[in-house]
Amino acid sequence: MSAKQLMQGTGFLFGAVILGIIIFTSWYTVDESDQAVILTFGKVDETHQESGLHFKLPWPIQSVEKVSKETFSLQFGYKQKDGEVESFPSETKMITGDEYIVLADMVVQWKITDPESYLFQAEDPDKILYDATSASLRSIIGSSLIDDALTSGKAEIEQEVYSLLSELIDEYGIGISVITVKLQDVELPSAEVRKAFTDVTDARETMNTKINEAQKYQNKRKNEAEGEKDAIISKAQGEKTARIQAARGDVAVFNELYEQYRLNPEITQERLVLETLEQVLPNAELYIMDDNQNTMSYLPIRPIEKQAPKENQSGGEGQ
Repeated sequence: MSAKQLMQGTGFLFGAVILGIIIFTSWYTVDESDQAVILTFGKVDETHQESGLHFKLPWPIQSVEKVSKETFSLQFGYKQKDGEVESFPSETKMITGDEYIVLADMVVQWKITDPESYLFQAEDPDKILYDATSASLRSIIGSSLIDDALTSGKAEIEQEVYSLLSELIDEYGIGISVITVKLQDVELPSAEVRKAFTDVTDARETMNTKINEAQKYQNKRKNEAEGEKDAIISKAQGEKTARIQAARGDVAVFNELYEQYRLNPEITQERLVLETLEQVLPNAELYIMDDNQNTMSYLPIRPIEKQAPKENQSGGEGQ
């Protein structure tokens, strides 16, 4: 084989290699779960999130970096694999605001929302996220009370950790967005400490129960006293109204008597005497006497008064 033929063969082989590189590096596919970043001479040119077959300039002009669009889970303080959980107490041990030691682990749901920043802003964005999660959780637990961390305050702690962690991640600019945070376990570090805390918690619950019962009894007695007070006030107002009405009636009677007395003083005076005697001595018998103070045949006024209605009734029936 001559040198010319050798050069031709080499040129043909080199051309075939170049053609193969162009063909095999000018097309790329993007899965539904991925997003692609196009690099032109190592600099980010564009990002494709649509799945399917795409064209680019051949290597080494352009290259492709792919990152996932799926949601990732960061397990802080533990690792779960094949149904087994491995804990890391040294990472989850922290101090509460009232100086109790607790073990707290957490899971963080996150996504890559800026592929360019995720790929090139930091060398290890996953490690930054882990460290930021640790710092956020320790900061919030460190300002929380032990009761809140172990019982009803977990939701508020999660919300505060989410806010602080999101703020840190945005500040670092590593292309990650935090979706949710969830406390997995918050517990005391030893059985003795847990028992002591349980005893304290039980005593506090008993105290709160007694306080609630006392307040309930206090409210009951207060309501009863309020009811008695209202009843007394209502009764007094009723007596007040009755006395006012009675006084008004007495005034009206007095005015009427005075008018009769002014017109016929003697008759009115005798009438008043008789009415007074009738009130003072309701069962007394009355006798009629003459002007010489001699007793006449007495006239039983009461029996006549009792019989009068019957006679009138019989007379009315006869009529």
